[in-house]
Amino acid sequence: MGMEMRQELKLSQQLVMTPQLQQAIRLLQLSRMELAELVHDEMLENPILDDEMDLENERSRERDEMGGDEQQLHQLEGAGQTETPVEGSVVDGVAQTEIKGDATAVNEIDWENYLDNYSMGPPMPAFRGDGEEMPSLEATLTKPASLHDHLAWQLKMTDMSPEQLEIGMTILGNIDGDGYFKDPPLHELAADLGVDETLCEEVLEKIQSFDPIGVGARNLAECMLIQAMACGQDDDLVVKMIRSHLGNLEKKNYQAIARDLKQPLEEIYEAAKVIMDFDPRPGRQYSSDDPHYVTPDVYIHKVGDKYFVVPNDDGLPKLKISGFYKNAMGNSAASKDYVQDKLRSAQWLIRSIQQRQRTIIKVAESILKFQREFFDKGIAHLKPLILRDVAEDIGMHESTVSRVTTAKYVHTPQGIFELKFFFNSGISRTNGEDLASQAVKSKIKELVDGEDAKRPHSDQKIVELLKKSGIDIARRTVAKYREQLGILSSSKRKQVF
Repeated sequence: MGMEMRQELKLSQQLVMTPQLQQAIRLLQLSRMELAELVHDEMLENPILDDEMDLENERSRERDEMGGDEQQLHQLEGAGQTETPVEGSVVDGVAQTEIKGDATAVNEIDWENYLDNYSMGPPMPAFRGDGEEMPSLEATLTKPASLHDHLAWQLKMTDMSPEQLEIGMTILGNIDGDGYFKDPPLHELAADLGVDETLCEEVLEKIQSFDPIGVGARNLAECMLIQAMACGQDDDLVVKMIRSHLGNLEKKNYQAIARDLKQPLEEIYEAAKVIMDFDPRPGRQYSSDDPHYVTPDVYIHKVGDKYFVVPNDDGLPKLKISGFYKNAMGNSAASKDYVQDKLRSAQWLIRSIQQRQRTIIKVAESILKFQREFFDKGIAHLKPLILRDVAEDIGMHESTVSRVTTAKYVHTPQGIFELKFFFNSGISRTNGEDLASQAVKSKIKELVDGEDAKRPHSDQKIVELLKKSGIDIARRTVAKYREQLGILSSSKRKQVF
C-alpha cells in the first residue's frame, strides 16, 4: 500500500474556552472572601474600575468638610463683627493692648500677665494611664503570645549559661503545638550540637518545669507524670497506673487495672479521677488557630407562608465604570487602545460577577423548592437530593451546580448551612420513603445525647432503636456516621463514676 500526501477539509464542532468564559467559571467556584480579594486586586490593576461605595463615602466626606469650612468661615465673619476691646481690657484672662497702626490695629498679648493668670488657674486634667477608659496592655497586642514565645521568655529568665541557653532554644524549636518534644531524639540533638547528652537532659528537665505544666514531655506518660508531681499527686498507685495502664484507662477497663495492681476497685476509681484532671495536651491553650467566621452569600427569609431568596451584597465592592477614563481617551491611538482594553476587561468582570450572583440565586431557589419541608420543620425532614436534580431544574450542567455550591453559604430560618449540605444520599425507610443521610446522622446524635451516661448505647443498640423509627441501616453504617459526627464508641462514652 503506497503512502501519499493530500489535503482534506473536515468540519467539526469544538468548545473553545475564551478568556472571558474561563474568568466566569473561575468566579463561580470562588468563595465570598476570595471573590472580594480578587475584585480588590483587579481594581488595583484596572484604573477603569471604581467602587460605587467608595465614591459615595468620598462625596459624603467632601460635603462634611465643605460644611465644616463654611461653618468656620461664618464663625470668623461673626468674630470680625464683634467690638474691639478697649485699651487695657482683659479678654479670656489675657490682657490686651491696642496698638495703633497706619491702616489696622493689631492686638498684642501681654505674655507676663497671661502666664500669671495661667499659673493661678485650675489645673488641667492629668493623663491617667490606668484609667477605666484606657485599654489594658493585653488589649493592645497585635497577636497573642505563642507557646514558643511563652517558653522562650521563661528560659531567658533562668540563670543558665550561654551554652545551656543555646541548647534550650534548640529544644524549644522542636516542641510541637501540643507541647511535646518528640523529634529528634535527645541523643541526636546532642550529637548535632556537639554537647554531652547529660547536659541536654538537664536543660530539658528544667524546661519541663515551665508553665504550662507538662510541656516538654516526650510522650503521654511522661506528660502525666510531670503534672502528677507538680500537683503533689505522685503516689505509687497513680504512678503505676500512668506508666503501665494508660490503654486500660482510655478504655475505662478499671477491673483489669484492679486485678493487675491487686488494689480495691474504689482505690482505682479515686486514682483515675486524679489522672482525668490532667491535660494530655498542655500546649493547646496557646494554639494560634483563629476562628473562621462565615458570611452567607444568600439569605432565605420567611414572610408569612412564603420564602424569599435575597442575595447578600454587603461587604462586596459595587463596581462601576469610571467616567473619567472613558472621557480621557484623547486622540492618541495608544491611549485609546489601552483604555478600550481596560474597559472591556472591566465590563467582563462586572458581567461575570452579576452572572455569578444570578446563578447562586437560581440554585438557592431550586434547593428551596426541593427541601421545602426542611425549611418548615427542620433537619429531620431533609430529603435525598443530588446535583443532577438541581441541574435539570435550572437548566445547567452538574459541574456548574457543583462549583456554585462549593464554599457558598446560605442563611435560613434553621441556621447557616453550606449549599453542599442540602445534597445527601438516600436511606430507605420501612414505609417506602427515602430519608437523607444528614437526617439519619441527626437522629443518631439525638439518641446518643439522650442515653444514660453509665449505660451508653452500643452501635447495635442504635441500629435497633433506628429500626423502631422506620430507619433500616447496617451496624457498620451507624459506626461510620458516628465517627463522622465525632462521637466516641460506647466503651469510651461510659461514665463509671
